[in-house]
Amino acid sequence: MLFPVSGVEVNPFVPFIAAFIVSFFTSMGGVSGAFLLLPFQVSILGYTAPSVSATNQVFNIVAIPSGVYRYIREGRMLWPLTWAVIIGTLPGVFIGAWIRIEYLPNPKNFKFFVGFVLLYIGWRLLLDVARPKNKYEDKGSPAGSVSSHFVDVKMSTMKKVEFEYDGETFEFSSPIIYALCFLVGIAGGIYGIGGGSIIAPFFVAIIGLPVYTVAGAALMGTFITSVAGVTFYQFLSQFYPDVSVAPDWSLGFLFGIGGFLGMYLGARTQKFVPAKYIKGMLCVCVLFVAGKYLLGFLM
Repeated sequence: MLFPVSGVEVNPFVPFIAAFIVSFFTSMGGVSGAFLLLPFQVSILGYTAPSVSATNQVFNIVAIPSGVYRYIREGRMLWPLTWAVIIGTLPGVFIGAWIRIEYLPNPKNFKFFVGFVLLYIGWRLLLDVARPKNKYEDKGSPAGSVSSHFVDVKMSTMKKVEFEYDGETFEFSSPIIYALCFLVGIAGGIYGIGGGSIIAPFFVAIIGLPVYTVAGAALMGTFITSVAGVTFYQFLSQFYPDVSVAPDWSLGFLFGIGGFLGMYLGARTQKFVPAKYIKGMLCVCVLFVAGKYLLGFLM
């Protein structure tokens, strides 16, 4: 099957299955999987135009709602953090989209940037896997068990957010989160992932928030910023008639449908699988792709 916008010719089952498999595993860690699907599109499908970033964000728009629904239903959506992620990353996404089109249209340079983004994600995952387990680490639950944990926000201002989770109190500085998310938004806008997979490891490893309270916020932030990113790419396409900027909607939806199913099943399966195993698998995949892209630029 030929997708005319991207120029990709592939059996439609290939992107569907790839998105399903990737989302099934990554959703267990609260990540959409877009950061792995972009290398798949670039290296396997040969889709290297700037519009691949927008197409990747179409995947996020279609796939993420199933995972977000589960976090909301289980009472693990930390809304102050969610809004901080959205407000902080949105301006950065617009800037990132412009940088991608204006300064990184060359596939080789873009792969170099992607390699650094993946290297960062892999490094954060590696540190998280290597550190000692704590009480918030998902160790896998017996079949039929149901978590009783939920987020209870005690205070939420422009300066500070305080909440309780599993009997303990956590807090974070709102301005720091906003500033960090702005920078992540720029990277996410260039890369086409919305920024959730970049910011989530930082929240857990540096700020010290429980992964269960971070995952929902990261996914919701990724969803909203992906909507904005796709809209902006579509808008910018009229100013760059000689460059493929607008997303390939057909290919993006095909990825998204596979991701929707994979993310829902992954979220349901998560409690049966130790988090260390999930993050370990992701870490190997991410560092492998990062090394391939960075070495490919130098050689």
